[in-house]
Amino acid sequence: MTFGILAYGAYIPRLRLQRKAIADAHGWFNAALKGQGKGERAIANWDEDAVTMAVEAARDCLTGQDATRVEALCLASTTFPFLDRLNSGVVAEALNLGQDLAAGDAGQTQRAATTALASALRGGPATLVLAAENRTVKAASPLEMAAGDGAAAVLVGEGRPVATLLAAATRTADFVDHYRTPESEFDYQWEERWIRDAGYMPLVPPVIKACLAKAGLAPEAVTRFCMPAVLARVAQTVAKAAGIAEAAVADNLHAVCGETGAAHPLVMLVAALEKAKPGDRIMVVGFGQGADVLLFEVTDAIADLPARLGVQGHLTRRKEESNYAKFLAFNDTVELERGMRAEADKQTALSALWRNRATVTSFVGGKCSKCGTLQFPKTRVCVNPNCTAIDTQVPEPFAAKTGRINSYTADRLTYSPDPPACYGMIQFEEGGRWMMDFTDVDEKDLSVGQPMRMMFRVKDIDSQRGFRRYFWKAAPAATGRT
Repeated sequence: MTFGILAYGAYIPRLRLQRKAIADAHGWFNAALKGQGKGERAIANWDEDAVTMAVEAARDCLTGQDATRVEALCLASTTFPFLDRLNSGVVAEALNLGQDLAAGDAGQTQRAATTALASALRGGPATLVLAAENRTVKAASPLEMAAGDGAAAVLVGEGRPVATLLAAATRTADFVDHYRTPESEFDYQWEERWIRDAGYMPLVPPVIKACLAKAGLAPEAVTRFCMPAVLARVAQTVAKAAGIAEAAVADNLHAVCGETGAAHPLVMLVAALEKAKPGDRIMVVGFGQGADVLLFEVTDAIADLPARLGVQGHLTRRKEESNYAKFLAFNDTVELERGMRAEADKQTALSALWRNRATVTSFVGGKCSKCGTLQFPKTRVCVNPNCTAIDTQVPEPFAAKTGRINSYTADRLTYSPDPPACYGMIQFEEGGRWMMDFTDVDEKDLSVGQPMRMMFRVKDIDSQRGFRRYFWKAAPAATGRT
């Protein structure tokens, strides 16, 4: 058995905000933005955050994998929805991985994901390393143009790895290119040229050299160089300084996604693995108060990995969004008058949440062990009128099941952050039905019989207490895996 990367996955939100919409809105104030108004950036829907995106990336990663083998989970982000709650615990519960699992959060730096991955690769239990980011950005800022929302997942452990670690090196330095405090809503960033000349250039090339020395390889051996950087051509300049060919520098996905913060090194790693061939050597760099450098070699097992959406599949699953005001509203960057229907008290009874966690968070229903009928939610009595057996149901996960729309409505009276509120009856193909909210849908495209998949999303947010409830929603099923 060999230790390494067993599988990978990613998630990019469906909505793509056109940068031209940002430039058109703020060009009167900052003319320089007009030159950056090309391409598009991924933006999270109103019901998405770092937790929900991490769940989707993990599900993509675990395609064809035995999820029961996962013994540890680490979620890296600088935009956790909870400051004092185990965010990775919510993810583990949503994935129905069980309670005999070591879970932890990693944050406070843009290299949180590479540090977590390097730690997992030192050996030990099968670990699911996740990274997700949903940054709130100040209007008219360069980061608003450059950033994007997304997540990536890497499963590490023993087996037939698709890539093995050849060497890793790291360096810690309290170089503050940007920062955010508990009192800050937005990142505060210093001057870009100084970040490049005093940060990237002195700090990263020596760590690359140390990593290559450990691997006993020359810079020319690197097939793909993955280093996120919001500053133009910094990756190419660093690669040149380290002796790596410019042709090896990977596309940073700026034009089609944007820079997904702490998640971006893993997003770029996943994108590289999707196109890799056996023998390719992929170098990944994480930068933030120092640098992590990891060098991987792709194995023959890459050809046998089951198909998944990954980065490219999710980039294809897109909807162009040119409404900049919607982006501001989704991120609470502007204060809207949401109307009286939005004022209902949304307090969550934490005791009820705990008692019903399998139903609410893991989306587990029941299956009658006597007649085989599936139902959601699980109850003591079988819903089959020809059975009605008592206490015969065993847990039955519904999250991976596909359903079809039996009936639907687009409700403009019920409050929704993105009206109309679309919901309806979902009939699961294997049995069972449930009235549920829809997400990532367009009213005009809804139809009876439409196949739908389940997605873990924010149900609603208690703005009075800062708590957010999660549940599962139905979204149009992908036409296929890529």
